[in-house]
Amino acid sequence: MSSPSATSRSDRTPRAGLQVWRWIAVLLVVAILHWIAAQWVERNRATLNPSDNEHVPVQVALLTPERIERKPAADARQAAAPVPAHKAAASKPREHVLTATQPATHAPAVTAASAAAASASAAASSPEANSNTNTGASATGTASAPAAASAPKAATGVKFSVPPSGELQYDTFYNGVRNQPGTIHWTSNAESYEMVVSVPVPFVGTFVYSSHGRIDAFGLAPDQYIEKRGRRPEDVAIFNRTGKQIAFTRTPATLPLPDGAQDRFSMVMQLASLVRGDPAAYKPGVTRQFFVIDNDSGENWPVETIGDETIRTAQGYLETRHFKRLPRHEGDLRRIDVWLAPSLGWLPARIMQTEPNGTQVELVWRGKLSADGAGSPANSTGGTDGSGGSGGSGGSGGSGGSGGSGGSGGGSGNTSSDNSADQSPATNAPEMAPATTPSSPIDSTVPGNLPDKP
Repeated sequence: MSSPSATSRSDRTPRAGLQVWRWIAVLLVVAILHWIAAQWVERNRATLNPSDNEHVPVQVALLTPERIERKPAADARQAAAPVPAHKAAASKPREHVLTATQPATHAPAVTAASAAAASASAAASSPEANSNTNTGASATGTASAPAAASAPKAATGVKFSVPPSGELQYDTFYNGVRNQPGTIHWTSNAESYEMVVSVPVPFVGTFVYSSHGRIDAFGLAPDQYIEKRGRRPEDVAIFNRTGKQIAFTRTPATLPLPDGAQDRFSMVMQLASLVRGDPAAYKPGVTRQFFVIDNDSGENWPVETIGDETIRTAQGYLETRHFKRLPRHEGDLRRIDVWLAPSLGWLPARIMQTEPNGTQVELVWRGKLSADGAGSPANSTGGTDGSGGSGGSGGSGGSGGSGGSGGSGGGSGNTSSDNSADQSPATNAPEMAPATTPSSPIDSTVPGNLPDKP
């Protein structure tokens, strides 16, 4: 007969063996789930663009911040438009001074005396017509001369064309794993711009970077740059252009404000505007230097043109031009690459930051690839033809086809049907004086999810 202690030991042995098998099953399930996750990551990484280990071209030119090419504003063009001659003077009733030269059938021949009388009558009426002509011409010249004198002169410099406004959508990746989509909100006109970059980060929250400012003689000129990383408080950089100083909320230090200074995200749109203005100038090896402000410091960023490349997006393949930030100092392993697409108006199609430890954060364009006219500089907000309404206003004069020539079309459209071809040249002179219009103004006008500042 067995004792109670022996019976209890025999009962515990099967239970212990059952627990061991349960732990083994759990470990197998965990291992299988990890294997499935690894396979999923590898499949998603295969949809990305391959890692760029290309040879950086030899630097052929170093471009520093310089003034952009600007022309007079649209209001100056309208102010300089000549005042048309008074219609009443142009349509003055004609003096029928030549009717007496046709004799009746039974009348005697015209004598020298009657011819002289006719000539005297014509001479008497001619000064009045000439006076009206001179009055109209002098009025036009007087009106246009001060306006032309006060119109601002065009400023020479590098070509510059701000990309069109839009709400840009991007796929975001962290080490090859797709996250929620990010956005770049970009608006601009002839005087100002605004840019808001929003990138969701798993388990942290949304990173928001915003930059807004004006457009001056050197291009985009930030007034304020704000970083908001998840739940952390905002870090702000303030560009005091009156005192030529840059202040930060993160540190009491200040920096001098040089011409052409950018923040981390306005730099991308400044580069896009320069390339959009003169794409042929940015060949492989051409490097442009920017002074870039972060949330607590500033330094020079040399950005070199790598060349034209085809990238892969969710909607297909896209032709782009690749730019890379070169090392800022010895031992700088953090990289920033930007791909600008001409079919998107030279907006960024791909942005990637590579950390020193190999971590990659990437934004890839996910919108439609057939942006209607996005690649045309004329479609830029504040484009090369000045204000958008100038073309329409010219239609009333009969030549509203082009924005720049609408004013002159309106001037020539004042010709009345009363001014027939048999009028004297003196009477027609005010109506046939060409109206001159000044040239139309040119438009004066990321890196993505950054776990660490570049």
